[in-house]
Amino acid sequence: MKIDVYLVFYLRFFSMPDENTIDGTDLEIIDLLVRDGRATLAEIGARVSLSSPAVKRRLARLEEIGVITGFTAVVDQEKLGRPIEAFTELRFAGKAKVADIAGIAAELPEVDAVYTTAGDPDALAHMRVRDVADLTRVIDLLRRSGRITGTKTLIVLDTETKVGEA
Repeated sequence: MKIDVYLVFYLRFFSMPDENTIDGTDLEIIDLLVRDGRATLAEIGARVSLSSPAVKRRLARLEEIGVITGFTAVVDQEKLGRPIEAFTELRFAGKAKVADIAGIAAELPEVDAVYTTAGDPDALAHMRVRDVADLTRVIDLLRRSGRITGTKTLIVLDTETKVGEA
């Protein structure tokens, strides 16, 4: 009985944390990167009380275990000529496979993402287009695929984001 108590004590207080364990400092580093993806290691380190090499090791580990999956740039879509943002609800025939639904817009660069959903609709397509005529053209292309049985489109008026800039 005493051995069990000592073993639990030892494991809890003296064993190394699992390499997949995410601690509060990791979460702070992630939050800082989400807010400013261009923050330097030194800037992050100063905010979380770590050296730059320690921050670099943590970032490498977070990438290695798949918590951080990549880095991206936030762009002004209006300056790229795609000022209109819309979501189109997509409905498919009852026998459609989820993989087929997700790939419906693979060839359409105006469709940024397709989100498959549970219930009605089957998916939401997120689009960025030049104007309403361009939106109509993209929706028509989706409908002509022969797999979509219905659509409903919502045009975004404004976007409020939680972190960073969008």
